[in-house]
Amino acid sequence: MIDLTTQIGLKLQLKNPVLTASGTFGYGDELADLIDLNRFGGIVTKSLTLHPRAGNPSPRITETTAGMINSIGLANIGVDAFIEQKSELLSHLPGKVIVNIAGRTEDEYADTLKKLESQEWIAGYEMNVSCPNVREGGIEFGAKPEILNHIVGRIRDLTNRFLMIKLSPNVTDIRVLAEVCQKRSADAVSMINTVYGAAIDIKTRKPLVNTVIGGLSGPAIKPIAVANIYKTHRAVDIPIVGIGGISCGADVVEFLLAGASAVELGTVNFFNLNAVAEILEFLEEYCVAQGIGVVTELVGKVKV
Repeated sequence: MIDLTTQIGLKLQLKNPVLTASGTFGYGDELADLIDLNRFGGIVTKSLTLHPRAGNPSPRITETTAGMINSIGLANIGVDAFIEQKSELLSHLPGKVIVNIAGRTEDEYADTLKKLESQEWIAGYEMNVSCPNVREGGIEFGAKPEILNHIVGRIRDLTNRFLMIKLSPNVTDIRVLAEVCQKRSADAVSMINTVYGAAIDIKTRKPLVNTVIGGLSGPAIKPIAVANIYKTHRAVDIPIVGIGGISCGADVVEFLLAGASAVELGTVNFFNLNAVAEILEFLEEYCVAQGIGVVTELVGKVKV
Protein backbone atom coordinates (compact mmCIF):
# COMPACT_ATOMS: atom_id res chain seq x y z
CA MET A 1 0.00 0.00 0.00
CA ILE A 2 1.19 3.50 -0.86
CA ASP A 3 0.87 6.15 1.83
CA LEU A 4 -1.15 9.00 0.31
CA THR A 5 -1.42 10.92 3.59
CA THR A 6 -0.65 14.57 3.03
CA GLN A 7 0.24 17.19 5.62
CA ILE A 8 -0.44 20.82 4.68
CA GLY A 9 1.49 22.89 7.17
CA LEU A 10 1.05 22.10 10.86
CA LYS A 11 -2.74 22.27 11.02
CA LEU A 12 -4.19 20.18 8.22
CA GLN A 13 -3.70 16.50 7.50
CA LEU A 14 -5.48 14.91 4.55
CA LYS A 15 -5.90 11.21 3.82
CA ASN A 16 -4.81 11.94 0.25
CA PRO A 17 -3.67 15.06 -1.64
CA VAL A 18 -6.82 15.53 -3.77
CA LEU A 19 -9.40 18.16 -2.87
CA THR A 20 -12.26 19.75 -4.76
CA ALA A 21 -11.81 23.26 -6.14
CA SER A 22 -14.09 26.00 -4.91
CA GLY A 23 -16.84 26.94 -7.34
CA THR A 24 -16.86 23.61 -9.17
CA PHE A 25 -18.36 21.34 -6.54
CA GLY A 26 -21.10 23.41 -4.96
CA TYR A 27 -21.23 23.03 -1.20
CA GLY A 28 -20.41 19.32 -1.36
CA ASP A 29 -23.94 17.98 -1.09
CA GLU A 30 -25.16 18.54 -4.65
CA LEU A 31 -23.03 15.74 -6.09
CA ALA A 32 -23.24 13.34 -3.16
CA ASP A 33 -25.46 10.94 -5.15
CA LEU A 34 -23.07 10.91 -8.13
CA ILE A 35 -19.60 10.90 -6.60
CA ASP A 36 -18.26 9.13 -3.53
CA LEU A 37 -17.27 12.15 -1.46
CA ASN A 38 -15.22 9.89 0.78
CA ARG A 39 -12.64 9.48 -1.98
CA PHE A 40 -11.47 13.08 -1.66
CA GLY A 41 -8.90 14.14 0.88
CA GLY A 42 -11.09 17.15 1.49
CA ILE A 43 -13.91 19.30 0.17
CA VAL A 44 -13.44 23.00 -0.56
CA THR A 45 -16.83 24.67 -0.73
CA LYS A 46 -17.86 27.31 -3.23
CA SER A 47 -17.25 30.86 -2.05
CA LEU A 48 -19.40 32.10 0.81
CA THR A 49 -20.18 35.73 1.53
CA LEU A 50 -21.82 37.43 4.48
CA HIS A 51 -25.08 37.91 2.60
CA PRO A 52 -26.60 35.88 -0.27
CA ARG A 53 -25.48 36.89 -3.76
CA ALA A 54 -27.36 36.37 -7.00
CA GLY A 55 -24.17 36.66 -9.03
CA ASN A 56 -23.79 38.08 -12.52
CA PRO A 57 -26.58 38.08 -15.15
CA SER A 58 -26.61 35.28 -17.69
CA PRO A 59 -25.02 34.19 -19.91
CA ARG A 60 -22.25 33.56 -17.44
CA ILE A 61 -20.53 30.41 -18.64
CA THR A 62 -19.31 29.24 -22.03
CA GLU A 63 -17.10 26.48 -23.33
CA THR A 64 -13.94 27.35 -25.20
CA THR A 65 -10.98 25.48 -26.64
CA ALA A 66 -9.59 23.17 -23.94
CA GLY A 67 -11.55 24.85 -21.19
CA MET A 68 -14.38 27.15 -20.24
CA ILE A 69 -14.96 30.77 -19.28
CA ASN A 70 -17.12 31.58 -16.29
CA SER A 71 -18.47 34.82 -14.92
CA ILE A 72 -20.62 33.49 -12.10
CA GLY A 73 -19.87 36.43 -9.84
CA LEU A 74 -19.67 34.52 -6.55
CA ALA A 75 -23.34 33.56 -6.49
CA ASN A 76 -24.03 31.86 -3.16
CA ILE A 77 -26.63 31.33 -0.43
CA GLY A 78 -24.85 33.36 2.23
CA VAL A 79 -23.14 32.21 5.40
CA ASP A 80 -26.25 31.93 7.60
CA ALA A 81 -28.09 29.67 5.13
CA PHE A 82 -24.92 27.64 4.64
CA ILE A 83 -24.65 26.91 8.36
CA GLU A 84 -28.33 26.08 8.61
CA GLN A 85 -28.67 23.95 5.47
CA LYS A 86 -25.28 22.32 4.89
CA SER A 87 -23.85 21.56 8.32
CA GLU A 88 -25.59 18.21 8.77
CA LEU A 89 -24.00 16.55 5.74
CA LEU A 90 -20.63 18.26 5.81
CA SER A 91 -20.05 17.67 9.50
CA HIS A 92 -20.27 13.91 8.96
CA LEU A 93 -17.84 13.62 6.06
CA PRO A 94 -14.67 11.65 6.87
CA GLY A 95 -12.60 14.05 4.76
CA LYS A 96 -11.75 17.58 5.86
CA VAL A 97 -14.02 20.49 4.94
CA ILE A 98 -12.44 23.80 4.00
CA VAL A 99 -14.78 26.73 3.55
CA ASN A 100 -13.95 29.30 0.90
CA ILE A 101 -14.81 32.85 1.97
CA ALA A 102 -15.12 36.06 -0.04
CA GLY A 103 -16.45 39.56 0.42
CA ARG A 104 -16.85 43.06 -0.96
CA THR A 105 -15.05 44.60 2.01
CA GLU A 106 -12.62 43.56 4.71
CA ASP A 107 -15.44 43.73 7.23
CA GLU A 108 -17.48 41.24 5.21
CA TYR A 109 -14.60 38.77 5.15
CA ALA A 110 -14.17 39.17 8.90
CA ASP A 111 -17.86 38.92 9.76
CA THR A 112 -18.31 35.85 7.56
CA LEU A 113 -15.42 34.08 9.24
CA LYS A 114 -16.67 34.98 12.72
CA LYS A 115 -19.97 33.23 12.00
CA LEU A 116 -18.20 30.15 10.66
CA GLU A 117 -15.97 29.89 13.71
CA SER A 118 -18.96 28.56 15.64
CA GLN A 119 -18.90 25.39 13.52
CA GLU A 120 -16.40 22.96 15.04
CA TRP A 121 -16.49 20.62 12.03
CA ILE A 122 -14.85 23.17 9.73
CA ALA A 123 -11.16 22.28 9.32
CA GLY A 124 -10.11 25.61 7.89
CA TYR A 125 -10.63 28.37 5.39
CA GLU A 126 -9.59 29.30 1.88
CA MET A 127 -9.68 33.08 1.39
CA ASN A 128 -10.70 34.02 -2.12
CA VAL A 129 -8.84 37.24 -2.89
CA SER A 130 -8.54 36.46 -6.58
CA CYS A 131 -11.96 36.26 -8.25
CA PRO A 132 -11.64 38.01 -11.65
CA ASN A 133 -15.33 38.54 -12.37
CA VAL A 134 -16.82 40.59 -9.54
CA ARG A 135 -16.87 44.38 -9.50
CA GLU A 136 -16.39 44.77 -5.76
CA GLY A 137 -13.83 42.85 -3.73
CA GLY A 138 -12.47 39.86 -5.60
CA ILE A 139 -9.11 40.27 -7.23
CA GLU A 140 -8.51 43.79 -5.90
CA PHE A 141 -7.68 42.31 -2.49
CA GLY A 142 -5.11 39.96 -3.96
CA ALA A 143 -3.45 42.16 -6.58
CA LYS A 144 -1.68 44.68 -4.37
CA PRO A 145 0.74 43.49 -1.68
CA GLU A 146 -0.10 46.26 0.78
CA ILE A 147 -3.85 45.50 0.65
CA LEU A 148 -3.27 41.75 0.84
CA ASN A 149 -0.94 42.25 3.81
CA HIS A 150 -3.65 44.04 5.76
CA ILE A 151 -6.56 41.72 5.07
CA VAL A 152 -4.62 38.48 5.62
CA GLY A 153 -3.27 39.84 8.89
CA ARG A 154 -6.76 40.78 10.03
CA ILE A 155 -8.25 37.38 9.18
CA ARG A 156 -5.27 35.56 10.72
CA ASP A 157 -5.96 37.30 14.02
CA LEU A 158 -9.53 35.97 14.01
CA THR A 159 -8.83 32.24 13.74
CA ASN A 160 -6.36 29.60 14.81
CA ARG A 161 -7.64 27.17 12.18
CA PHE A 162 -5.96 26.33 8.90
CA LEU A 163 -5.89 29.43 6.66
CA MET A 164 -5.06 29.26 2.96
CA ILE A 165 -5.04 32.21 0.57
CA LYS A 166 -6.17 31.67 -3.03
CA LEU A 167 -3.98 33.67 -5.41
CA SER A 168 -4.53 34.96 -8.93
CA PRO A 169 -2.18 34.58 -11.92
CA ASN A 170 -3.48 37.90 -13.26
CA VAL A 171 -0.73 39.84 -11.50
CA THR A 172 2.82 40.94 -12.26
CA ASP A 173 4.54 38.48 -9.91
CA ILE A 174 2.57 35.96 -7.88
CA ARG A 175 5.63 35.22 -5.75
CA VAL A 176 5.46 38.64 -4.10
CA LEU A 177 1.89 37.95 -3.01
CA ALA A 178 2.78 34.50 -1.69
CA GLU A 179 5.58 36.06 0.33
CA VAL A 180 3.06 38.46 1.88
CA CYS A 181 0.85 35.53 2.86
CA GLN A 182 3.79 33.77 4.48
CA LYS A 183 4.78 36.93 6.35
CA ARG A 184 1.25 37.26 7.73
CA SER A 185 1.31 33.64 8.96
CA ALA A 186 -1.03 32.05 6.43
CA ASP A 187 -0.70 28.26 6.58
CA ALA A 188 -0.68 27.80 2.80
CA VAL A 189 -1.47 29.40 -0.54
CA SER A 190 -3.61 27.89 -3.28
CA MET A 191 -2.95 28.71 -6.92
CA ILE A 192 -3.93 29.47 -9.52
CA ASN A 193 -7.37 30.97 -9.79
CA THR A 194 -8.72 31.48 -13.30
CA VAL A 195 -6.95 33.44 -16.02
CA TYR A 196 -8.64 36.40 -17.69
CA GLY A 197 -10.45 35.21 -20.79
CA ALA A 198 -13.07 36.34 -23.31
CA ALA A 199 -14.99 34.76 -26.18
CA ILE A 200 -17.14 36.40 -28.88
CA ASP A 201 -19.87 34.92 -31.07
CA ILE A 202 -18.86 35.92 -34.59
CA LYS A 203 -22.43 35.57 -35.88
CA THR A 204 -24.06 37.90 -33.37
CA ARG A 205 -20.83 39.81 -32.60
CA LYS A 206 -21.78 39.61 -28.94
CA PRO A 207 -19.62 38.34 -26.08
CA LEU A 208 -20.47 34.86 -24.86
CA VAL A 209 -20.54 35.92 -21.21
CA ASN A 210 -22.43 38.94 -19.96
CA THR A 211 -19.42 40.64 -18.39
CA VAL A 212 -17.38 40.21 -21.64
CA ILE A 213 -14.29 39.13 -19.68
CA GLY A 214 -14.47 36.18 -17.30
CA GLY A 215 -12.23 33.53 -15.82
CA LEU A 216 -10.70 30.87 -18.07
CA SER A 217 -10.26 27.43 -16.48
CA GLY A 218 -9.65 23.89 -17.69
CA PRO A 219 -6.73 22.14 -19.40
CA ALA A 220 -5.80 25.29 -21.35
CA ILE A 221 -4.37 26.93 -18.21
CA LYS A 222 -2.43 23.97 -16.82
CA PRO A 223 1.02 25.10 -18.05
CA ILE A 224 0.39 28.54 -16.53
CA ALA A 225 -0.46 26.91 -13.21
CA VAL A 226 2.60 24.66 -13.26
CA ALA A 227 4.89 27.63 -14.00
CA ASN A 228 3.46 29.70 -11.17
CA ILE A 229 3.71 26.82 -8.71
CA TYR A 230 7.30 26.10 -9.73
CA LYS A 231 8.32 29.74 -9.22
CA THR A 232 6.46 30.16 -5.96
CA HIS A 233 7.74 26.92 -4.43
CA ARG A 234 11.24 28.37 -4.66
CA ALA A 235 10.21 31.67 -3.12
CA VAL A 236 8.29 30.62 0.01
CA ASP A 237 8.39 27.92 2.64
CA ILE A 238 4.65 27.54 3.24
CA PRO A 239 2.85 24.76 1.34
CA ILE A 240 1.17 25.29 -2.02
CA VAL A 241 -2.10 23.69 -3.07
CA GLY A 242 -2.12 23.50 -6.85
CA ILE A 243 -5.11 24.33 -9.03
CA GLY A 244 -5.54 24.81 -12.76
CA GLY A 245 -6.45 22.45 -15.56
CA ILE A 246 -5.89 19.13 -13.80
CA SER A 247 -7.74 16.34 -15.61
CA CYS A 248 -5.82 13.13 -14.87
CA GLY A 249 -3.34 11.47 -12.55
CA ALA A 250 -0.34 12.46 -14.63
CA ASP A 251 -1.34 16.10 -14.21
CA VAL A 252 -1.39 15.66 -10.44
CA VAL A 253 2.10 14.17 -10.44
CA GLU A 254 3.29 17.10 -12.54
CA PHE A 255 1.87 19.56 -10.03
CA LEU A 256 3.50 17.72 -7.13
CA LEU A 257 6.87 17.67 -8.87
CA ALA A 258 6.59 21.41 -9.51
CA GLY A 259 6.10 22.04 -5.80
CA ALA A 260 2.45 21.57 -4.88
CA SER A 261 1.80 19.61 -1.69
CA ALA A 262 -1.80 18.88 -2.71
CA VAL A 263 -4.17 19.73 -5.55
CA GLU A 264 -7.74 20.84 -6.15
CA LEU A 265 -9.86 19.40 -8.97
CA GLY A 266 -11.96 22.02 -10.75
CA THR A 267 -13.29 22.00 -14.29
CA VAL A 268 -12.68 18.25 -14.62
CA ASN A 269 -15.62 17.72 -12.25
CA PHE A 270 -17.92 18.94 -15.02
CA PHE A 271 -16.87 16.35 -17.58
CA ASN A 272 -15.55 13.37 -15.61
CA LEU A 273 -17.34 12.44 -12.41
CA ASN A 274 -14.93 9.54 -11.90
CA ALA A 275 -11.82 11.73 -12.01
CA VAL A 276 -10.91 11.44 -8.33
CA ALA A 277 -11.03 7.63 -8.38
CA GLU A 278 -8.93 7.48 -11.55
CA ILE A 279 -6.40 9.92 -10.15
CA LEU A 280 -5.94 8.06 -6.87
CA GLU A 281 -5.49 4.78 -8.74
CA PHE A 282 -2.88 6.40 -11.00
CA LEU A 283 -1.00 7.88 -8.04
CA GLU A 284 -0.70 4.48 -6.38
CA GLU A 285 0.41 2.78 -9.60
CA TYR A 286 2.91 5.54 -10.36
CA CYS A 287 4.43 5.43 -6.89
CA VAL A 288 4.79 1.64 -7.07
CA ALA A 289 6.47 1.89 -10.46
CA GLN A 290 8.83 4.60 -9.16
CA GLY A 291 9.64 2.76 -5.96
CA ILE A 292 8.07 5.48 -3.83
CA GLY A 293 6.27 4.54 -0.63
CA VAL A 294 4.99 7.96 0.39
CA VAL A 295 3.39 10.33 -2.11
CA THR A 296 4.84 13.40 -0.40
CA GLU A 297 8.28 12.32 -1.60
CA LEU A 298 7.30 13.75 -4.99
CA VAL A 299 6.76 17.32 -3.82
CA GLY A 300 9.17 19.72 -5.48
CA LYS A 301 11.33 16.95 -6.91
CA VAL A 302 11.43 18.14 -10.51
CA LYS A 303 14.97 17.66 -11.85
CA VAL A 304 16.47 20.89 -13.18
